[in-house]
Amino acid sequence: MTAARSAPLGTRRDPALWRRRASALRRLDWTMFLSVAALSVLGALLVRSATHRLLLDQGRDPNSFLDRHLLNLVIGVGLCALFTVLDYRLLRAYVPILYGLACLGLLAVITPLGSTVNGSHSWIIIGGGFQVQPSEFAKVGLVVLLAMILGEPRDGEVGPGRRDILMALALAGVPAALIMLQPDLGTTLVFAAVVLGMLAVSGARKRWMAGLVGIGLAGGFGVWFFGLLKAYQIARFTAFLDPSADPAGAGYNAQQARIAVGSGGVTGRGLFHGQQTLGHFVPEQQTDFIFTVAGEELGFLGGALIVALLGVILWRGLRTASQAADLFGTLVATGVVCWLAFQAFENIGMTLGIMPITGLPLPFVSYGGSATFANFIALGLLQAVHLRRRTFD
Repeated sequence: MTAARSAPLGTRRDPALWRRRASALRRLDWTMFLSVAALSVLGALLVRSATHRLLLDQGRDPNSFLDRHLLNLVIGVGLCALFTVLDYRLLRAYVPILYGLACLGLLAVITPLGSTVNGSHSWIIIGGGFQVQPSEFAKVGLVVLLAMILGEPRDGEVGPGRRDILMALALAGVPAALIMLQPDLGTTLVFAAVVLGMLAVSGARKRWMAGLVGIGLAGGFGVWFFGLLKAYQIARFTAFLDPSADPAGAGYNAQQARIAVGSGGVTGRGLFHGQQTLGHFVPEQQTDFIFTVAGEELGFLGGALIVALLGVILWRGLRTASQAADLFGTLVATGVVCWLAFQAFENIGMTLGIMPITGLPLPFVSYGGSATFANFIALGLLQAVHLRRRTFD
């Protein structure tokens, strides 16, 4: 008989290891993943429709935006996989580093390294046609920071105490103030939605919530009364209240967005056949106004599909928050849901005329690099919490 030859150590397969990996894959939230995948495919088609004719008219490669968007999606999926594999509970140890990097990035923007795009000094140009928007990654830092502070009540306390809440507000206020200096009102509003949502879920007392809402309203009135907003930001709010007041100026974007969405009817004009889109009537259509392409070319049904897919992602995120193994995980998932929910509502709302124009992209649909990366990191955090909801292995 011939003795069985054992495989080299480096090539041996551990059946238990493969079973654990297969079990982890099965326990991922595939409903959420498939919804994001569907949105990403729709987004790529809409980006192509919004940019193809414009690039042809400019004598450029008609697929350059699409190719870059697909590359961003590939990188985003890699980031999502990385954060899914990482144990989210270990993030507590790295929160100060993440927070510090976020603040350094925001500080770099207001130095000569920063660049202005569409009136907002929010970008750092890194060459090769690529640029970074640090405020997008600051959203991730804010979520994990608040989860760490609010997710560990002191002895004898059911929810966060006064010191914890004041510390959370103070630390959240630093990046928010830096973002307002850019100025980027939209991202600041996202910060406010995340802070309020996470405080509510953490068990903060109602008087804190009422006080913060009152302070926010008073602060908004003070900013408006003392003229702290930029002229273009005031014009956007004025156009929101009455788009017909300046149809060729501040109200142009809002009015053209309504025309594009309304012209699609129930079933739309057909993909790549939108007249408003082909005529380039809506500015920044591949980013902030991507929903107008869906409304015109896919109609009410296409727009409803996008809203439904976003709703599925938010529902699964809330389900993940309710089933998390600890309060830290619950708060991480809650922060991500508040972030994505407010941003989606604001983006779609401004194209329909029910919200002022703030320049927030539509999650998983709009063209973009930093926003795409941040959104997929958020998805990875949700999956990490979901994956470890039953065990502390």
